[in-house]
Amino acid sequence: MDLSYIFFICLLALYSADAESKQKSGRGRGSMWWGIAKVGEPNNISPISTGIMYMDPAIHSTLRRKQRRLVRDNPGVLGALVKGANMAISECQHQFRNRRWNCSTRNFLRGKNLFGKIVDRGCRETGFIYAITSAAVTHSIARACSEGTIESCTCDYSHQTRSPQANQAGSVAGVRDWEWGGCSDNIGFGFKFSREFVDTGERGRNLREKMNLHNNEAGRAHVQAEMRQECKCHGMSGSCTVKTCWMRLANFRVIGDNLKARFDGATRVQVSNSLRQSSNAVAVVNPNAAGPNSVVGGVGGVGGNGLPPSVNGYDDEERMLNDHMPELLLDNSHPNSKQHHPNMPSPNSLPVAGARSRGHGRGRQGRKHNRYHFQLNPHNPEHKPPGPKDIVYLEPSPSFCEKNLRQGILGTHGRQCNDTSLGVDGCDLMCCGRGYRTQEVVVVERCACTFHWCCEVKCKLCRTKKIIHTCL
Repeated sequence: MDLSYIFFICLLALYSADAESKQKSGRGRGSMWWGIAKVGEPNNISPISTGIMYMDPAIHSTLRRKQRRLVRDNPGVLGALVKGANMAISECQHQFRNRRWNCSTRNFLRGKNLFGKIVDRGCRETGFIYAITSAAVTHSIARACSEGTIESCTCDYSHQTRSPQANQAGSVAGVRDWEWGGCSDNIGFGFKFSREFVDTGERGRNLREKMNLHNNEAGRAHVQAEMRQECKCHGMSGSCTVKTCWMRLANFRVIGDNLKARFDGATRVQVSNSLRQSSNAVAVVNPNAAGPNSVVGGVGGVGGNGLPPSVNGYDDEERMLNDHMPELLLDNSHPNSKQHHPNMPSPNSLPVAGARSRGHGRGRQGRKHNRYHFQLNPHNPEHKPPGPKDIVYLEPSPSFCEKNLRQGILGTHGRQCNDTSLGVDGCDLMCCGRGYRTQEVVVVERCACTFHWCCEVKCKLCRTKKIIHTCL
């Protein structure tokens, strides 16, 4: 009797452990790092470390071993990661402020998943979360490099070796009326670090991990595609005798708007057994090329504009984006830094795990990068395959109407809505047909503000009546 009872308990424990492992593998193992967004909050700061960023052990335990090593080997990167995580949360909540699912993070509790149990489902909301967090890390790291807050990277000077380009006014070929200068945001280091840090644990062994990898890459691709050239004129009396230009990241709101548009047109996918063609998937930075956007395709040569020949099955925009997604962005250092000792790392090189073992480094590096070489096919064969900047998902989204804590759904009860709107923020859709309550409230606001010399602003308090509508 006792032996049978013990045997039953052991079977029950094995079943629960197996169920838990299946649940974690279904979500992917690279999402727990989002908890670092809570670093710096009052409950996560040590009282004896005033002014020093301290990671709570409960949050520190959510990082994988490789992520902790990257934080340790790149002093100053923790602050950029925290900033990027909070930037992703803020942008996600802004983009979904008028939808049933509003990107709530209230389920976070001392190292638990920041966005709650919704990420256990392979729906399009989960795809957006992965894309926006990956994009935010890329954006924050690239900007922190140019600001000098990370010791292991600097500004991006690689584009300064580009060959001259003719201006649009029809100048002589090979002559330009501006020159590279200033401090460009280091998108190369940010892209590579985001891959190493964010994609940790996503090995692409199942369909869910492939979905996560694709959406992470999509977020990074949007950040890189929005890099813009900024210029400044120098000369007497405002003349533009000399003009210097540099590459600058776009405002993160632009990237959030683009990802939200991709969310609205997200593609439901399934995986195929065939790998991507090398010309479509592998894009390696040419060390002899002029800039961070110069890449070499796996098949064929490079044209005069730095792009490989046509790739079958993709339109011009997707082909250009594929060709500009770097596979190896390890070194964007200044040309003078190439004189370093061959055994010394470049100031902008990112230490990788495979580099520590000289005998097995090349093999491990090759296997690691192969996780990106897969093709996701649309669930509906009549739809076109998803592009590199598209958001993909595996299953339909829940309605988010009723509260379901088991699935991490808070419901829309008590949410404010717009009774005159026919969109997703309208009371009919937001309240899921349950109806809504209308009430009049008095709001006290500052108004009629005036500036008084010196250095004082005086305002009046105005009381206004507003009508608000809340879902039943």
